[in-house]
Amino acid sequence: MGQSEKSQVIQGAFWKFAERIAAQLVSLVVSIILARLLSPSEYGTISLVMVFITIANVFVNSGFGQALIQKKDADSLDFSSVFYFSLGFTGLLYCLLFFLAIPIADFYNMPILVPVLRVLSLSVPIMGINSVQQAYVARKMQFKLFFYATFIGTVISAIVGIFLAYSGFGVWALVAQTLTNNVIDTIVLQISIKWKITKEFSFERIKSLLSYGWKLLLQSLILQFYASLRSLLIGKFYTTEDLSFYTKGNQFPDLISSNIDTGINTALFPVMSKAQDSVDRVKAMARKTTDFTSYVMSPILIGFMAVAEPFISILLTDKWLPCVPYLRICCIILLFRAPQTAILQAIKAVGRSDAVLKVDVPIRIFAIIILCVSLQHSVYVFALSEIAVTIFGTILYVIVSKKIINYSGLEVCRDFIINVLMASVMGVIVFEIGKVLTLPSFIILGLQIMVGAIVYIFLSILTHASSFTEIKMMAGKYFLKYKRD
Repeated sequence: MGQSEKSQVIQGAFWKFAERIAAQLVSLVVSIILARLLSPSEYGTISLVMVFITIANVFVNSGFGQALIQKKDADSLDFSSVFYFSLGFTGLLYCLLFFLAIPIADFYNMPILVPVLRVLSLSVPIMGINSVQQAYVARKMQFKLFFYATFIGTVISAIVGIFLAYSGFGVWALVAQTLTNNVIDTIVLQISIKWKITKEFSFERIKSLLSYGWKLLLQSLILQFYASLRSLLIGKFYTTEDLSFYTKGNQFPDLISSNIDTGINTALFPVMSKAQDSVDRVKAMARKTTDFTSYVMSPILIGFMAVAEPFISILLTDKWLPCVPYLRICCIILLFRAPQTAILQAIKAVGRSDAVLKVDVPIRIFAIIILCVSLQHSVYVFALSEIAVTIFGTILYVIVSKKIINYSGLEVCRDFIINVLMASVMGVIVFEIGKVLTLPSFIILGLQIMVGAIVYIFLSILTHASSFTEIKMMAGKYFLKYKRD
């Protein structure tokens, strides 16, 4: 990876990471407040509705947006064509969700789903506009705009959600928070970006972009449908409380992982796309990303597993402790995201969107078989089965990466496993501290975090971890620059 490319990725990742951290810190505070004000069943209701909204948003956020980023010479006509197409298509999606609300509510025997789904579905056409804006920002590497738009939208929506929850609006507080966030985010981006909508449209450009994007769209749809299917089945065969604990258990680890993972990979894909003619350069970027992402994510996820119980008890109260096993399972699953996403971005960047689809189909077939078997047992076993699916998927991704970018399984293990092993040693020490000490929970939690950080840094120095050295160098450069300024 060249110095200019590394600089682009680092700067882009920094602003994307800052955007996600700022947004998620506010969201975390709001989530804690709302979890104390609302019941698990109310959270279960909104979780069920969000399944259908998320599936609809796959059509919006996948395919065309990434095709616009990957296309070397995308111009105003491309962006305007996708904008008008997305607007019309998402309008049809909203109508579909509006009329499906009644049969969905009847299926789950929950009348409240009708108005909630119809109102929350308004976010779909809003996200249709937002997806084109995000593609423009990512292509231009103007990730600072994401930070401002997301932060403003998150803060305003947080105020709205908390106010309505305190006023006794229940599930509608969550609906209002989600819609407000989407609207403000879209308005701020539209004001900020230089690209403006023009009165031009080309079916030829849509067809051209669709030839690349439809495979990614279908892959994302399969992936999201499978993820949603798990929630739908829990909501149907178990209880809304079970769904709420399952969703809340996934929320915190995913929040941590998505901040780092999304920040790095959102910045990485445009840079990889520019280097798509050189497989060696793309492979080098994929290796560096796997190493760096796993180095940062592994201690956070494994450390979170170790402190899960006091963390949930302190922040959400003991009524949410049943979500702890799901939280720990989710952390294990997300450990494998570092190599998977680095390989995925590399495959997409070199134009092999067909390979992405070919890999994901057998993964989902295997996943559905595992899902059907585990459903007969308990929600815990149901959640646990996803670990087997994740390991199987990682193996397939590694096989494909060897064929397309010559990134072998041995190299992936070298870039990934050492960081996980270091984090695991740290996690065992942190967990044992929690078992031995009898101090108040918040003091134990603070000590666990402090000791965990010290141990991981010590292990990084002992093993000469390359990512640790690079972080030190980056920190030193920024410190000197700050001192000069």
